[in-house]
Amino acid sequence: MQVTERLRDLISTTDVILSDIWGVVHNGVQAWPDACEALAMFRRGGGTVVLITNAPRPADAVQRMLDRLLVPREVCDAIVSSGDLTRGYVSDHRDRKLLHIGPERDSSLFRDFNVAFEPVERADYIVCSGLFDDEHESAEDYREMLTRARQRRLRMVCANPDIVVERGDKLIYCAGALAELYESLGGEVLWAGKPHPPIYDKALALAVQARGKATPAAGVLAIGDSIRTDLAGANRMGLPCLFVTAGIHAGELGERDNPDTAALAQLFASASKPPAAVTPKLKW
Repeated sequence: MQVTERLRDLISTTDVILSDIWGVVHNGVQAWPDACEALAMFRRGGGTVVLITNAPRPADAVQRMLDRLLVPREVCDAIVSSGDLTRGYVSDHRDRKLLHIGPERDSSLFRDFNVAFEPVERADYIVCSGLFDDEHESAEDYREMLTRARQRRLRMVCANPDIVVERGDKLIYCAGALAELYESLGGEVLWAGKPHPPIYDKALALAVQARGKATPAAGVLAIGDSIRTDLAGANRMGLPCLFVTAGIHAGELGERDNPDTAALAQLFASASKPPAAVTPKLKW
């Protein structure tokens, strides 16, 4: 496993980057200029960048958030989100009543579909995009509701498989925490994003559109900060991974800009394969 401080030292054979957003490009509060520059410079050299995110909203809404954080549009060729895949499921089930678990800000998941929303007692399935109040709640606050859903054998579509995400200097619970609890209760979960293949298949298809040709796995680099989603997804797809250590696992690794080697080894021990390289933060 290589430790690198510069993306440019790692990409001599890379044509396509699939980069996570939250934890790599920004932390939910501010963009990281060095990361933005690195992706933009890769593209200027002829590379293709697809941002791949577990955000529970469609790609156009993700782009609006990036604009608000002043992330330059030059960082990527395309964006694919778990929200896009969730919208695909909802579109295919427009005649079914759904329970939405998540904040109002995720309403773009259902834009233009005219679906019926019902409580757990009358819903046909669940779309979980997060917690209603992620600043103060945890998955345990939903145990009783999810127990009733399991009794009715409702399928849950998890629109954000992340367990936690950084918001500034805080870790915030995501929809994945509720989905894991629901599975532990015996419930059925359809996971819409990383580390599952459909979102990678969509990202690679967008890369083909941008480049006009397919790229072999050895020429694709996945970048992310999560063992459970980014590294696991890259390994599942047979892609090399650059792991950013100053993300959600930073607290486990010692100094944010100088991760402890032993702690890194312990962190990656549970992975099917360690990343090809690690870097504290994404820089050109």
